Amino acid sequence: MLELKNIKYKNILHIDYIKIHKGKITTIVGSSGSGKTTLLRLLKKMISHDNGEIFFKATSYIDLDSINLRRNVVMLSQTPVIFKGSIKDNLQIGLKFSEKSFATDEKLNSILQMVELNKNLNDDAEKLSGGEKQRLALGRVILMNPEVFLLDEPSSALDEETE
Repeated sequence: MLELKNIKYKNILHIDYIKIHKGKITTIVGSSGSGKTTLLRLLKKMISHDNGEIFFKATSYIDLDSINLRRNVVMLSQTPVIFKGSIKDNLQIGLKFSEKSFATDEKLNSILQMVELNKNLNDDAEKLSGGEKQRLALGRVILMNPEVFLLDEPSSALDEETE
């Protein structure tokens, strides 16, 4: 699904070859500052590599429309982005940006259950704790149903039991 060949990005990354298969979970482990987030940003097409080739479903990133790619390859950053408004607004905004139909309240509540966020859809999202915001952002990403999830330390603000 994703394939990287001879990737170089500044003095941060040098990747000879990686292939990430559809339907598989791939974990990237490394010390702080080793380029894990940079790699995810390259895969999201938020930054451009200096050398090499990246492919999504055998199509070069050069030939892919960035907006369409970002609708299929969704990233959850280390620090969750929370928008002004309710929990419901924050869940639906990803669908809005992706130009997908809004979800029913029933579906939204099922997502909240999935991420173990025991809150009302009308609660103010900005008043959530750090861990709750992280779970809300994860719920938004899950709701978008992308082909690829890029999760950058998705449990860093969670306690061990919730993680």
